Amino acid sequence: MPQFQPVTIKDGQNPPVAHSFKPREINGGVATLIESTGIPLGDRRITMSVNRTSTGRVKLVMKFTFPVVDNAVVNGVSKATILRTNYAEVNFNFDSTSTAAERADVASLVNNFFLGVNNPMIGAVVVDLEGIY
Repeated sequence: MPQFQPVTIKDGQNPPVAHSFKPREINGGVATLIESTGIPLGDRRITMSVNRTSTGRVKLVMKFTFPVVDNAVVNGVSKATILRTNYAEVNFNFDSTSTAAERADVASLVNNFFLGVNNPMIGAVVVDLEGIY
């Protein structure tokens, strides 16, 4: 079982910016990492959980929550306000007889798929929100 520890991820800016997510808590089997913005309302979150079903399948769920915050002035008072929130969710679902090599291959393929935002089709769907024909 891995130790709960900080994670650093680069974004898609040019040049890429490294974002540091620090462990916040483990509650009900869900580990939460936070990138503090200085305003708790605007903290970016990553949650991870591992669950085993009665049939032996193992389900891993990773959720990413990235709020966009700005200051709103109400009656002359500036207050941090969430303008919108962007979400992503990645689910892995493995059979109890899957091998470590198979799971590593799936993780690599998924990782490389999302690195493919430079691929015209993937970029058009994920970044430009276009449908596929």
